[in-house]
Amino acid sequence: MNDPILEMRRVSKSFFSIKALRDVDLTVYPGEIHALMGENGAGKSTLMKILSGAYRPDPGGEIRIEGKPVHINGPLGGRAAGISIIYQELSLAPNLSVAQNIYLGREVSRLGMLAREAMEAGVGPILERLGADFAPSTPVGNLSMGQRQLVEIARALHARSKILIMDEPTTALSAGESERLFGLIRQLRAEGLAIIYISHRMDEVYALGDRVTVLRDGTMVGSLDKPEIRADTIVRLMVGRDVSSFYKKEHDPTARHGAPVLAAVDIADDRRVRGCSLTVHSGEVVGLAGLVGAGRTELAHLIIGAAPKTAGHVEIEGRNVEIRNPGEALEAGIAYLTEDRKALGLFLDMSCLDNINLAVLGRDARLGGILDRDKARDRAKKAFAALGIRAADAGVTVGGLSGGNQQKVLLSRLLAISPKILILDEPTRGVDVGAKSEIYSIIDNLAKSGTAVLVISSDLPEIIGICDRVIVMRAGHIAGEIKRTGASPLNQEDIMALATGTEQLDA
Repeated sequence: MNDPILEMRRVSKSFFSIKALRDVDLTVYPGEIHALMGENGAGKSTLMKILSGAYRPDPGGEIRIEGKPVHINGPLGGRAAGISIIYQELSLAPNLSVAQNIYLGREVSRLGMLAREAMEAGVGPILERLGADFAPSTPVGNLSMGQRQLVEIARALHARSKILIMDEPTTALSAGESERLFGLIRQLRAEGLAIIYISHRMDEVYALGDRVTVLRDGTMVGSLDKPEIRADTIVRLMVGRDVSSFYKKEHDPTARHGAPVLAAVDIADDRRVRGCSLTVHSGEVVGLAGLVGAGRTELAHLIIGAAPKTAGHVEIEGRNVEIRNPGEALEAGIAYLTEDRKALGLFLDMSCLDNINLAVLGRDARLGGILDRDKARDRAKKAFAALGIRAADAGVTVGGLSGGNQQKVLLSRLLAISPKILILDEPTRGVDVGAKSEIYSIIDNLAKSGTAVLVISSDLPEIIGICDRVIVMRAGHIAGEIKRTGASPLNQEDIMALATGTEQLDA
């Protein structure tokens, strides 16, 4: 291997009395994809913000690029040192063109006017090299998320970056866009670029990573080469414990007595969902799997009345119920956890206490409609203890919590109504490994207590690990169902065969 392009030695960072990083070492080589992993709050973002110039490190550490000590003063200093960072929330101006975004801060002008044609000509070769299917003059607001990701990469290459940091780059991408991004990342590696790749997704780390460095509680706890990259090793480093109980399953998956608690019968909307039927029994965890666009979330929305049905009906405990909106679903005992907690679930500027109690405000109100704050505080306190929510107290604004703790706040709001049926849509999206394990344990305990749980997830290891059976959707209809048979576990290949239709080709 060549000499390292980046060496970070004994890097520390304090925020007042809180030590966010303690003597962290990181070495990255040219032509390498170096995965950086750790739970939320482990220090990954802080370390990368120091490298890119957004934060100033504590005295005593050292950063070397191509063997030379550097002092990175601000983001412009990071860019001058050859470092570019692509954040999870892309930093593009949608009202400007692709070329204008790439040149932002380094615009070309002639006679006091922007030289648009010169900038478009300047970025053309880079877009062509990346295989872009849009013109330099295209407004960024007209591009898909995958195309915008490409613009961010083009901006880094145009700035002649030597080190590219990518923070959860596939969060908002479809499966097809993610695959194209992976191909591009491999191409950039082959061209000698050093890539630091931050992700919670194990499958991405397996597919891309040449090495993995793991942070825990602000310290570097291990670095693994390609042959050593294994899920159990990484998770053990991240959470500091064995992973044998990662997918907790203490409920009895065979205890299905009587009529299903939830039955969706021939549900359709004449657009994305066509004649779908499924059942979930008390104390059962059922997975709803399928590729992006298969109609899983749309089916859930039809069940809870968030979208109008054109056919079919819903039964709860064998009784036909009319559900016209999510409020009526809650009254019927169905709680739904949205896949987009920030946009559709939580009120980020409100406290944890208020978010947890939103669904039961009417029930808790005293005479005259005044909220019983004592009940609200008691409920929040119990939720913090039961779900392991980590925050200073329930009065903390929920927007300042980690992704895993935000998800647990939202989940605790739903559990406050004691639902018979819980529909969880991508329950661990954007959540670190430690919080995932805790959420799986919560799901298992709910099933153990008799709750019927339907889990929609794109994470096949998750579906296989926590579910008792799996219903697979393809192109708006139910393609099939896979059950555990005796000691035989659910099989990822069988699920994908139904999701893609290859089982029909094999038949």
